[in-house]
Order: sequence, then C-alpha cells, then structure tokens
Amino acid sequence: MIAFTDAPSPNFDARRAPPDMLVLHYTGMQTGEAALARLRDPEAKVSAHYVVEEDGRIFHLVPEERRAWHAGRGVWQGQDDCNAASIGIEIVNPGHEFGYRDFPEVQIAAVIALIGDIRSRWTIPDNRIIGHSDLAPDRKEDPGERFPWKRLAEAGHGLWFEPAPERIQALGGLLQKGDQGIGVIVLRAGLHRLGYGLKPGGDYDADAETAVRAFQRHWRPSRIDGVADGETRARLVGLLQLASADSVTGVLN
Repeated sequence: MIAFTDAPSPNFDARRAPPDMLVLHYTGMQTGEAALARLRDPEAKVSAHYVVEEDGRIFHLVPEERRAWHAGRGVWQGQDDCNAASIGIEIVNPGHEFGYRDFPEVQIAAVIALIGDIRSRWTIPDNRIIGHSDLAPDRKEDPGERFPWKRLAEAGHGLWFEPAPERIQALGGLLQKGDQGIGVIVLRAGLHRLGYGLKPGGDYDADAETAVRAFQRHWRPSRIDGVADGETRARLVGLLQLASADSVTGVLN
C-alpha cells in the first residue's frame, strides 16, 4: 500500500471509460508548495491525480476514477482527449524555466512505486506510459530529458531501447528538416505508429522536426535537436518492435 497525503482538488469531471494511459509531468514552478496550490485552485482549472514531491512525499488530488485536467490539447495513439484516457502524475521540479535539475533518487523511487500501485488497478500498456511532451510536442517539454525513463522501464514501466552499433550504421546518415524521400516517409510513419500525432506521409517539415525532438527528449536524451540520425531512427525501430512484443521489463537492447 502506497502512503500518500490527501490534498483534494475541485478541478475534475467525469470519465467516459476506464483510464489506460499514464502521463508524467514536471510541475515547472519554483516550489512544490506553489504547484500544489495551483493544482487545487478552482480558478486555475488545472489539476492532476497525484503530485510527487522531491523528498518522495505523494499527494493525492483527484480520484483515479475521475478525469483530472492535466494534459490539455494533444494526441497519443489517436486519442485526442488524453485527460479522458489518462492518470496524470505531476513530479515536482522547477523545469526548464526556473532551473531544471536532476530528479532526486527518493523522488524517482516514489514515482516508480506509485506507478506500480496504479497499474495494479488499471490495464495500462507500457507504450501508453508517456511524458506530457510526447502528446503535446509543439508546446510542452516535460518531464524533460533529465527524467530517467530508462530506470522506469527497468522497473517494469514503459519502454526503452538501446541499439547495437551495427543497427545504427545500417540506417545510414542524417535526416533533417527539408529532406524528402522514402526515408522521411518511413520515419514519419514510425513516429505516428508509436503514438505521436504526426501525420504519416510528407516531407521532413517543421511538424516532423518537432516530433523527432520530443522523441529524443524521451528516448534519446543525449541528442535533442530534431535531427533524425541513425541512432535516433534505430531507437524508434527497436521501440516499435518492443511495443508489439511481450516484454517483462519493457527494455530491449
């Protein structure tokens, strides 16, 4: 049983179906106290189901059976009302605006325990455990490149893939904004199939660059430039394979 502190928020409404997605955020405010106050303010019209403080404390704001208001406009795997489909977890961190920093170990341990507890009640596939920036890549960066997605996947939650050098080399050179051709078509189709709202077909336009940057922020955090090099594309191919296969940990390398 997870220990948490009740901190009810009035900002929710009814669901139409059981949740089958988890969306992770950072709070992006100067303090956890300020974030918690905003998420409980009826005038703000925002909320989340849980807030996880840097010291590992967990606050419960909205019942999981209700639709919290955390995701906003966005798409994942064709779902365009992500609030209706998801449980939202806000992880206290100042974010890119106020001094983005590493997430403390005790905080990540609490997030992992909380996700395990949530998944004991709901059927949430690994490929539907995502960041806010995955569903809204044109406007969000959280929880960001410092969030340890690999650690999460190793604990059994979410997907992670690290390609061997030969797989990277097999995919050749860079694809970037302005490029055309079959490589770009395959890239766009792969990102769409994984879940991004990017439409398949077309050139390497601004939308493709934005989706690639969001993909890198989650699955290739050492390079976040919107350029699809061989390693970025190899990671995408591996994740698609992993998403369609049974995996105990969600990790493939």
